[in-house]
Amino acid sequence: MQAAEIELKFSVADVRALRAAASDLGFKLVTERTFESNVLYDSPDRQLRLRRQILRLRHYGERCTVTHKRQADGSEGDLRYKTRIETESVVEDCDALAQIFVQLGYGPVFRYEKFRTEWELDEGHLVLDETPIGVWAELEGPPAWIDTMLEKLCIAPELRTTESYGRLFLRWKEETGSPAENLTFAGIAASAEAGALVTVAL
Repeated sequence: MQAAEIELKFSVADVRALRAAASDLGFKLVTERTFESNVLYDSPDRQLRLRRQILRLRHYGERCTVTHKRQADGSEGDLRYKTRIETESVVEDCDALAQIFVQLGYGPVFRYEKFRTEWELDEGHLVLDETPIGVWAELEGPPAWIDTMLEKLCIAPELRTTESYGRLFLRWKEETGSPAENLTFAGIAASAEAGALVTVAL
């Protein structure tokens, strides 16, 4: 399936408050808190990244999906939101497809994990992502619906972002000096332990 994906992230300081607000607004729970693992693939010279595209395999609970994202043709869209053309399909054998990617010259370049909870209301979706570097939420749907939900959820402008998790991870690395290479729970924990050992040694 191919469709335009319009979304906006915002940081979450109080998970309970967001859940309560979503319930009060009438959001219907679609998927309770579920572990999600993602792997991005690219060529050795990062041709997909240069073209601002991504190729991703995602394990979400028992389901695996392959996703390709690219910019919309001839337009940057509304810069207040992140807008991409997304082509996605469920995959029966994720490991087999990963091997196909490798044989075609696309290897794993970045991994990121989170626990995701999903809700829906009218024509839009709300997701809550608990990542190793903080909690974020995403609103996905028509721009007018996103704007309405931002107002009803009282999300301040300074909490909003169009950055991907890859960009958020790089910014976090710059701020913390972490040597972690992937946004995984084990990787972040290991880098934190290594940093603590260095501090003790000094």
